[in-house]
Amino acid sequence: MNADRYLTKSRFRLAQECPTKLFYTNKPYYADQKIDDDFLLALAEGGFQVGELAKCYVPEGKEITTLDKDEALALTRNLLELGHVTIFEAAIRYEDFFIRADILVKDGRRIDLFEVKSKSIDGDGDANFLTKRDRRITSEWLPYLEDIAFQKHVVSSAFPECDVHAFLMLMDKNSVCPSEGLHQKFKIVKDGHGRKRAERVGRLSETELSERLLVAIPVDTYCSMIFQARYGEEGALSFVELADFYAASYREDRKIPPRITGECKTCEFRTNESSGPHMKSGYHECWKEALGWTDEDFLAPTVLDIWNFRRKQELLDQRIVKMSQVDKRMIDPDGKSGPEGLSVKDRQWLQVQKVRTGDSQPWVDRANLRRQMESWTYPLHFIDFETTLTAIPFNKGRHPYELLAFQYSHHTVDADGRIAHAGQYLHTAVGDFPSHEFLRHLKRELDRDEGTVFRYSHHENTVLNTIHRQLEEDPSQSDREELCAFIRSLTQSGRASDIQWIGSRSMVDMCELVKRYWYDPATRGSNSIKQVLPAILNGSAYLQEKYSEPIYGTEEGIPSHNFRDHRWVTWEKGRVVDPYKLLPKMFLDVSDQTQEILLMSDSDDLHNGGAALTAYCRMQFEEMSAYERQEISKALLKYCELDTFAMVMLYEGWCEMVRS
Repeated sequence: MNADRYLTKSRFRLAQECPTKLFYTNKPYYADQKIDDDFLLALAEGGFQVGELAKCYVPEGKEITTLDKDEALALTRNLLELGHVTIFEAAIRYEDFFIRADILVKDGRRIDLFEVKSKSIDGDGDANFLTKRDRRITSEWLPYLEDIAFQKHVVSSAFPECDVHAFLMLMDKNSVCPSEGLHQKFKIVKDGHGRKRAERVGRLSETELSERLLVAIPVDTYCSMIFQARYGEEGALSFVELADFYAASYREDRKIPPRITGECKTCEFRTNESSGPHMKSGYHECWKEALGWTDEDFLAPTVLDIWNFRRKQELLDQRIVKMSQVDKRMIDPDGKSGPEGLSVKDRQWLQVQKVRTGDSQPWVDRANLRRQMESWTYPLHFIDFETTLTAIPFNKGRHPYELLAFQYSHHTVDADGRIAHAGQYLHTAVGDFPSHEFLRHLKRELDRDEGTVFRYSHHENTVLNTIHRQLEEDPSQSDREELCAFIRSLTQSGRASDIQWIGSRSMVDMCELVKRYWYDPATRGSNSIKQVLPAILNGSAYLQEKYSEPIYGTEEGIPSHNFRDHRWVTWEKGRVVDPYKLLPKMFLDVSDQTQEILLMSDSDDLHNGGAALTAYCRMQFEEMSAYERQEISKALLKYCELDTFAMVMLYEGWCEMVRS
């Protein structure tokens, strides 16, 4: 048997996402748009450091470091002959299955199996893992529990004489960091083969070992629920039978027939502009096989592109796939657009109508947008924050995944139209808690006047509310009352806040204005600033003429902290090039594909990383030269500056529209 045809736990997880993906994975001629650098992915999610911390809690463990499967199996087998042993990365094979267990503890005939995750948990297992109404495993936790259930099945089958118990080892949200600089005891280093890994530096103190950030949750009960569940069409298969089916399909390189679902929109096995000419697209193969499509069919927008549409799967099951097939009753718009702009359903129907009629022109609600703009106070302020949530806190007394704000950019527009990059902040020192100093710098810049402040989406409001809560819990900050008052003036309180407020200068959310008053078919339904910017540039002759000149980064034109004599508008094949693609590479040692995925990440989920978060984590955890640190800092400043200038260009485009 070819060792590469084992069903591993990662391949099992992939099959649970979509069984057909098993056929495409691990084949170099199929395009794969997932981040191709496992190191960066684990770093952004905190997996490296958490995995090393977990090992510290289990004494005298023996680590299997070899990547050779046969060698790893032999080493594990020899260690398991001992009466009592703890093994890190134990290699276990049973028939077509192969796993590497994070932590395996054998004591006589008992085996405890620990899967370490950087995911956090609040309270005991049942409160997180089961729904309140019917006591089923929640969709959020099911993939994690199926993962450890798969491992328990493999180990139990390989060692039937043993009593196997399963645990998830997770970050405890309620724990507090017992010391300063704990995270610095887990450095990212290169091994002799150039691979990066986490390495513990020095020993953990008794306090650091006793006041634990990780908690081991016994999950045998949930594994039993999974083993008893039914899978496949009409529940024809048990969990074990499903795993056997996946393993046989993968071993025989047999494609499991595809089913078209809403999840296809995020399928990683698809080609794009950067794919090589001979790369295959699993996504396109699936749709051709399931729907009988030709290459021309893929040029048409589908129901998957309809913004915020909850009936995607219902229509797909009826073989209503192209957006042009969608009629008004399927959207059910209320047609009650008023001062607040388009409703969700009206905006969805507008998007569909544009496709059905072949109309590629932007739509703008000039009257309502003008009304909004007339209420704004100059100078206008456009701000954008970069933040991270680190698994292992930097400072004593902080919680796992406590938000850190480490960077902002700030543009202004005066009443006479003069634009300036007014300020910025970037904290790069290792091990500091940056949020308070971040806030003080922001306050100094915004307190100079009463001009309207703009954000894009809810992130900045969430960040400031979080810092407000952190300040309330930290009496050591002498200016905390002043800082909290500043936050309340700019924000709306969160629902969970003990006190409720709406600030006198509450930030205007430009993303909400996009949703209500403006739509450009070039965005294909996305409201991300990274899609909105190229759309507004390609649709505005005014912006094209202005920013095709090198006026950005000049005292006579637009002052900038990071650019000099810069043109934001360049052309390629008759289209304005996306300005984000004109920025320098964030990382010199990362593939272009990974750079693009990190850059274009537009998720609102604060746990999801992007280029800035990943760069900040690298500077905190990785050994790097002063030159590397300087180059990453320069790139971070340019990326964040463009985020706020994109908001300015959107504002300028709207000004031109409402005047016409």
